[in-house]
Amino acid sequence: MNKSGPIVIIEDDTDDQDVLAEIFKELNYSNKLIFFSDSALALEYLTDTEIEPFLVLSDINMPKLNGMELREKIHNNEDLRMKSIPYLFFSTRAEQQHVIDAYSRSIQGFFIKPNSYDRLKEIMVKIVEYWKECESPNYIKNAQQ
Repeated sequence: MNKSGPIVIIEDDTDDQDVLAEIFKELNYSNKLIFFSDSALALEYLTDTEIEPFLVLSDINMPKLNGMELREKIHNNEDLRMKSIPYLFFSTRAEQQHVIDAYSRSIQGFFIKPNSYDRLKEIMVKIVEYWKECESPNYIKNAQQ
C-alpha cells in the first residue's frame, strides 16, 4: 500500500462527493483525492494506471457495476491484489447479507455513512490514521530503513 498515494473515492452521489472533498480539505492530508461516479471507470483507472492508490472508498449501490462486483473484479486481478490497496465500503445502510458478502470478498472495512458531518469526519480520521500505521507486503522494506 502506497501511503502517499491518492485516495480513490467511488461515489455516484455528487453531494456525498462534495462533503467528502470538504472533509479531506479540512483534515489536510497530503493524499490527492480521485473521485469516480462510475465504478467501471474506476476499475479502468485502477487497472491501467501505474499509480498505486493508498485507499479505495467505495459505495455499494452504483449503476452499471455495483461495489460488490467491482470488489470481485479487483480481488480477482492479480496485479491489483498485489498492490495491497485497502478497499472499504461506505453505504447508507447495511443489510446483513451485504456485510457478509463484503467480508467474503476480503473487504477491509464496511461503514455506514452517518448523517452527521462531524461524525463522518471522525470516521475518516480513524480510517486514514489506521491505514497510515498499517504495513503491507510491498512497502514493509521501506518502513524498516
